[in-house]
Amino acid sequence: MQTQKLDVHEQPSEDGALAQTAISRLRQLSMKLAMAEIDISVFDAMQPLEGDWRTLERDNLQSLHQGYDWCAAWVSAFQRPLAILKGTYAGETAFILPVEIVKSRGLGVAKFIAADHSNINTGLFSRNFAESGGSIDAEKFAGQLRHALRGRADLLLLQNIPLEWRGRQTPLTGLPMVQNQNHAYQLPFFPAFEETLKQLNAKNRRKKFRVQSKRLEAAGGFEYLVPQASEEQHRLLDIFFRLKSARFASLGLPDVFADGETQAFLHGLIDMRDDGRQYFGLQMHVLRLKGANEGRVAAISGISRKGDHIICQFGAIDEELVPDTSPGEFLYWQTISGLHGKGVALFDFGLGDQTYKRSWAPVETAHYDVVLPVSPFGVLAGTAHRIVTRGKAHIKARPKLYKFTQSIRARIG
Repeated sequence: MQTQKLDVHEQPSEDGALAQTAISRLRQLSMKLAMAEIDISVFDAMQPLEGDWRTLERDNLQSLHQGYDWCAAWVSAFQRPLAILKGTYAGETAFILPVEIVKSRGLGVAKFIAADHSNINTGLFSRNFAESGGSIDAEKFAGQLRHALRGRADLLLLQNIPLEWRGRQTPLTGLPMVQNQNHAYQLPFFPAFEETLKQLNAKNRRKKFRVQSKRLEAAGGFEYLVPQASEEQHRLLDIFFRLKSARFASLGLPDVFADGETQAFLHGLIDMRDDGRQYFGLQMHVLRLKGANEGRVAAISGISRKGDHIICQFGAIDEELVPDTSPGEFLYWQTISGLHGKGVALFDFGLGDQTYKRSWAPVETAHYDVVLPVSPFGVLAGTAHRIVTRGKAHIKARPKLYKFTQSIRARIG
């Protein structure tokens, strides 16, 4: 999934390969020399950058979480100070890093806009800058970023960045990093659903689907819906908030969707849609029951799309309804099968190690955090972030220890 193999008939000739290698080396050398000439500006508003921003985000490999509309919805809801970093070279925009300042224990932390609800972050880079990958002078780049943020933030913390995404290395490689404790899980799509299933244990999965179908029919039946009306989409999102709140309460965990700003942000995403470029900010999918439970929602999920990339943002189930059918997994079957033939290449289950994700996703992608101190206090905060992140990774890599810490967390509430 991360790299593509050329068919034998498509292999470049030896001369062509040498030419491509020479061009690549010249591009890398040019980028290293150009780093000294890149000018980094800081903006406290999004609007002056909209034209350049929308041009950069057209690249299919840039995360939808750094898209202009996505960030605008968050900024409108939270109203945090912005410190958006724009790099310019030879009169052209080389990159935009959409950053906001989050106050934490008296420190100013520069983070990606909406970082707390992002499943993958890439930043926005011009194609030439993006394809330079590890050729950038990382030490000089880090120094320029520090200089740009001085007096605005103590720490630059850019989280959940894959070092390589669908064959392209991030230009942020070489900056001070720590591996995030959470990985992401993806299911590559093939032209037909049956081909996609072959990556998994297709026989057992089909058998499980048949059993789930029979149990749901025995309980009165079901319907899988993706309502097109905006009003119904907003109503379903409110149902998700209710179901998820009950789930968090049962586990003794804080509800990360409870605050009004987060709910306003997610509602704002629902009305963002552009069929021409295969984009929608948030779309609700639902498994609704019939019979004695007519109209009740057994499972619900919200997905986003940019080009051929689908990201599952969240999901919830009503634990009181048809628990023996695993309605959440049944809903994923309906969603994934229904997206075939619609130009999708990758279904992304997002961050977090869950059993259902591993059962559906044959690809696991490690994410990394850029941890770049800007001030002396930022050095301490960066060290603390590294220690905490590595500690969480250590715990999550040991199922028994992780289960124990989860039980303690639930008791504390």
